[in-house]
Amino acid sequence: MQALEIIFWISVFIVCYTYVGYGLLLYLLVRLKECFIPKKDFPTPADKDLPELTLFIAAYNEESIVDAKMQNCLELDYPADKLHILWITDGSTDSTNQRLSRWPQAQVLHQPLRLGKTSALNRGMRSVRTPFVVFTDANTFLNREALRHMVEAFADPKVGCVAGEKRIAMDTLNNAAGGGEGLYWRYESTLKAWDARLYSATGAAGELFAIRTELYEEMKADTLLDDFMLSLRIVMRGYTIAYRADAYATESGSADIHEEQKRKIRIAAGGWQSIMRLLPLLNPFRYSVFTFQYVSHRVLRWSLTPVLLFALLPLNTALLFSPERPMLYAVLWLLQALFYLAGSWGAYLAGKRIKNKYLFVPYYFLFMNANVLRGFRYLRQRKGQTSGAWEKARRA
Repeated sequence: MQALEIIFWISVFIVCYTYVGYGLLLYLLVRLKECFIPKKDFPTPADKDLPELTLFIAAYNEESIVDAKMQNCLELDYPADKLHILWITDGSTDSTNQRLSRWPQAQVLHQPLRLGKTSALNRGMRSVRTPFVVFTDANTFLNREALRHMVEAFADPKVGCVAGEKRIAMDTLNNAAGGGEGLYWRYESTLKAWDARLYSATGAAGELFAIRTELYEEMKADTLLDDFMLSLRIVMRGYTIAYRADAYATESGSADIHEEQKRKIRIAAGGWQSIMRLLPLLNPFRYSVFTFQYVSHRVLRWSLTPVLLFALLPLNTALLFSPERPMLYAVLWLLQALFYLAGSWGAYLAGKRIKNKYLFVPYYFLFMNANVLRGFRYLRQRKGQTSGAWEKARRA
């Protein structure tokens, strides 16, 4: 029984640390650091000093959004003669290319064969000639000043990648998928900002991020999280990832919880895959502070913590019969049972399309962690596949 208690309390610590403790510790470390080392601010360059940029958009069957995306690109506050808009439309079978042909400002690289987004990135980057490239998704819309703010961060020579902020459109926050995703990304954005202030953000999201073109390394075609792999390989070369909340991409939440599940399983599978392919980052003697951030913010979430989370209830059940502290274990068991009950109720309401943001929180939290376990199975099923193509999740 004593061994069971040790396992239980270690599990409680890891789960609490992953989702709450790391954020609190990170906040304290950032405040402590900035007491001694003031944060550097870099002014936005004048128009004549702005570098040329390539706005890189990998798209697959995006006919419904092409015109709106191009309009958004042309409304960005960046000199037109210094902004190159590049679309990679590998495998698209709808009218995406025909619609793009109406926009002379867009350069389009197309091939009939669909090999996945990573292959499209590898192929498209061979034609990029600008010193910086900004990646964005076809179904996201950037704020007008986004590119200027991202370029501003590159004034620091240590910065090799700049992560923008992802936001969920307000009109999709009323369902469990959109509401849960929106809440998750607000929390995630806060952690990213603190990570960057301490040393470096721990990855970039494909909705909006930029890199120094010279730092791009081709990735294996079966890579599932190309944005994460690309940004962390830049860290492995000695650079940091800056975070700019004032450069943001807005997109709709998933159409429903089933579509959101597709995304979460793929992201979780990509997380497992990335951990295995980025093993050197687990070496604290080489990457010191970043290893601490990477393990705390990413590795635990995608590996050990979800397993321990779902093990807590059965462990707690066994400890109800412990001769020591039975009342403590009874209270903890009751709290867990109530949390699972709230999550189940949230799932029921989501199925009925009844809004309840308080119950969506426990539901989305359990849903998100369950999909990490499903992601491991998904990755095993993909073993031997050479393409990184996946079924797109529909957006609201």
